Amino acid sequence: MLSGVRSLCKGWSVRGMSLSPRQINRWPSNESSEPPTDSPRVLITGAICFPAQYGKENVILSDIRRPPTEVYNMGPFVYADVLDYKNLRELVVNNRITWLNCLRLFVPSTIGAFGPSSPRDPAPDLCIQRPRTIYGVSKVHAELMGEYLHHKYGLDFRCLRYPGVVSAHTKPGGGTTDYAVQIFHDALSTGHHECYLRSNTRLPTMHISDCHRATIEFMQAPESQLSLRTYNIAAMSFTPEEVVEEIRKHLPHLRVTYNPDTIRQTIADSWPVRFDDSNARQDWGWKPAYGLSELVTDMLASIPEKNNNARFLPSGTPTPPGMRSDGGA
Repeated sequence: MLSGVRSLCKGWSVRGMSLSPRQINRWPSNESSEPPTDSPRVLITGAICFPAQYGKENVILSDIRRPPTEVYNMGPFVYADVLDYKNLRELVVNNRITWLNCLRLFVPSTIGAFGPSSPRDPAPDLCIQRPRTIYGVSKVHAELMGEYLHHKYGLDFRCLRYPGVVSAHTKPGGGTTDYAVQIFHDALSTGHHECYLRSNTRLPTMHISDCHRATIEFMQAPESQLSLRTYNIAAMSFTPEEVVEEIRKHLPHLRVTYNPDTIRQTIADSWPVRFDDSNARQDWGWKPAYGLSELVTDMLASIPEKNNNARFLPSGTPTPPGMRSDGGA
């Protein structure tokens, strides 16, 4: 899941600042010291999402942890602790972050913000939540704090509740929805997957590309179009059984066994079966691009394991150089 606070600010630039370790000066020396006016300078904390349309040099990624190589190579990266106000002010000034006068704050939420007493099929934007995990409790706290700051001080707070997110470039971390990532790695590396959820456990899921696009479109939507501060977004909802059948259209020999884990199964059974994202679709035009078949095709084509074991490649995929068609070196 996406984590951390992503903040976007509007309308400030500063001349004549001296260089410091927290300043990234990427402007050519023969040009004006002002950043281009047609593209904002964006500070992203958590270093996960990258709004590519603004240009690599205009997006400053930050985190309190050492970034993975792929994140570090995306563009400028700085250390930033969102609890350190002085540090954040220095970053904004020295890196000429724009979108500041009317602060726009985005905090990602999750399917985990719902609990067993919430409506499950579908879960609406506004309902009883009462999650039973500390992860979910912390997300509900963030949602409510944002709502409070919006109503009390006019903060342009925005929040999306993401379903399970599937990406070929992020290893599964053991979360409840991560079987939907691990199964692709297993399908391409060994041809066997042991699922820790029951075969009929239905959960909302989304491709990472839709996740990124939804975030950017939501942040760009005029505030006047928003009827809510926190929205559900949805793309598809499937069971392990259904994703297995879709994968078998490409890899017919995939073998799957089921060994439900009590803790993760209990969590999954307390979460929504489907998200109602009708408000996101109506207010700011949200529409997913990936369904189950598109997700499966993309994952099988993109996961690195496809280069390690040719026996499980989808039919018609060229065998990598130096590897026999039977998987031997």
